[in-house]
Formats: sequence, structure tokens, C-alpha cells
Amino acid sequence: MNKAAVWATRVMMTLLLGLLAVVGCSQKQNRYDTRFLAFGTLMDLAIVGIPTDQAEQAARIIEADFLQMHKSWHAWDPGPLGHVNKMLETGETFSAPPSVLPLVRLGKSLSIQSEGLFNPAIGHLIDAWGFHRNDPSGGRPPPPETIAQLLHQNPSMLDIEIDGLSLQGKNPAVKLDFGAFGKGYGIDLAVEHLKKMGIQNAIVNAGGDLRAIGRRETGDPWKIAIRDPDGQNIVGILEISGDESVFTSGNYERNFTWEGKRYHHIIDPRTGYPAEGTASVTVIHNDSTVADAAATALFVAGPEDWHRIARKMGIRYVLLIAENGDFHMNPAMQSRLKLTDETDRKIILSAPLN
Repeated sequence: MNKAAVWATRVMMTLLLGLLAVVGCSQKQNRYDTRFLAFGTLMDLAIVGIPTDQAEQAARIIEADFLQMHKSWHAWDPGPLGHVNKMLETGETFSAPPSVLPLVRLGKSLSIQSEGLFNPAIGHLIDAWGFHRNDPSGGRPPPPETIAQLLHQNPSMLDIEIDGLSLQGKNPAVKLDFGAFGKGYGIDLAVEHLKKMGIQNAIVNAGGDLRAIGRRETGDPWKIAIRDPDGQNIVGILEISGDESVFTSGNYERNFTWEGKRYHHIIDPRTGYPAEGTASVTVIHNDSTVADAAATALFVAGPEDWHRIARKMGIRYVLLIAENGDFHMNPAMQSRLKLTDETDRKIILSAPLN
């Protein structure tokens, strides 16, 4: 090799090493974390890859968004959704508030897909059980005759007619409660707002229900812990990169104990009582709204019927932990979930979902 070639080779190696050094130094990016209260739970927001002052400004905007959403979608406090519920009861046609109409549309579609197991129209049942309160502890089951009457009235999302921007209720027993998917819809809006602000790496976490975009500050995928329904342990870890949502519905989240029996907040619309057979359901989906609704619907469907409902709702990844401790999951979820302890775990693998 002549001197010119040797010199050129050295220059190229120097440039390459310099580039690798720059890449190595840039692997760990700036991360900003904050926490605030919305939808009755603590919201955690992490933003990666932008200067701290810009991240702080973005976080303030997202917090304000959530506070406004909470006011708009609260079923019992005065606000747009409260107005909608009053008008639905009258049977009159009325113009829907812009903040509520998209959720009514989505709620109706998702309810149909779930065969009615996800039913945002059962607000009166939720109210009767006392789960509209931020703290349901100290509650007691409603009288059986109250539940029987509400079931007989059979409130359904099909009782709401949508005509352009107008709504009309066909059943005075309908009372909308967006608690089973409003959080997911809010997270979707927040993530889209972050994207419009040029943020490519972030995670919005509402008490364990979350949507993550991009990657962590180290360049690695986001790692999500899946909680054991006993509340004491972690059953597994999921890696999330790109843009995905992870939502869990569990019987440990909101409940009360009456005469030695625990009653949780996930009501089966078919019986009027808390759903039985399931301890928790975790789903992964690219849409938080769908993931939130599906987690509830599959919880109600239980170990026997979750697979059918998941296919109808377009869900590809499901982990259902039954009350007896069995793990039900599809092969795609099994390939992604890294169990922390596989001993004494009975895993029931379903047919593929897609």
C-alpha cells in the first residue's frame, strides 16, 4: 500500500472512530419526568430527547389538556357529559358537545364489537354500586331489586341515535359513563398532541395504563411491568418500542368489602354484578381507546369467551389471569411477555388471534 493510500485509510478510520464516539455519546438522551392528577389517578409523563425547558412547556400543555378532559367527561359533576346525560333522558334531539360526541361514536362502535360486554350506557348501575366515587371503600352492594330493575330497563349504546352532530336517547335508563375508556381516549389525544409538538419519544402512564412512543433515553425499548392481581408481585415484563398501548383491567383496582366479600368495579352488564372468573386482563394495541375498552370487555368475557371477543375487537395480544391463577394468553403475547417466575404457573395457550 502506497503512502497516499495509507494516509487515506488513516483519515477514514479517524472519521469512523469520531462518528462512533459521537453516536456513543448521543445514546443517552435528555429525559424529563413529571406527575399530575387526572381522571382520579396519578398521571406520569416522561419526555425524551428535547431540552428540559421545552419538555416542561409540553408537560404543562398536556396537564392542562387532561384537566379539561376530566371536566368534560365526568358523568356526575356538572359539565358537557352531565348535560348529555340529562338530554338523553328526555328523548329529545339535541346538539352534542364537540368534546363528548367522538366518545359517544367510539363507545357505540366498541360496544357493538364487544357484543355489549363493554357498555358505557350503564352509568346508573355504576352509580348504584357507588363506584362513581373517587374512593369506593366503605360501600355496600345495592339491593337486588334495584339491580333487577336496572337490568330490566336494559340500557345500551344502541339506545342512542347519532345523526351528524345530533344525539337522541331512546331509553331514559341510559346514563353514559366513560370511565371504562375515557382514560384511553385521553391518552391518545395527549400522545397525538405530543407528536404535533415534535416529540418522538415519550410515555404517558395513567396508573399503569399507558401509551409509549419511540424509545427510552438510553435508546432501548420501554420496559413495562405487568402486575400480579395479588398486588404484591410482578408477573412479567413487556418491551414496547415504536407506538403501542398497554392497558390492564383488574379486580384489585377499585373495590370494597362488605360482610367479608370483596366487590370490584368491573360490572357485567348481563348480570348487574361484578364480573366473575377473571382477576386481570392485559392487552397491547396501537390505540389506547380500543385497548382500554377491550381490557374491560375481555375481563367481563372471562376465561371461556375472551378469545372470541378479542378477535371481534381486533386485539392481537392478550394476557388474562383467571381468579384461580391460571394464565390464558395467545401465542403472540407469549412470545413478547417475559415472565418473572414461571414456576407453579399454569399457562393455557389459545389459538392465534390474527
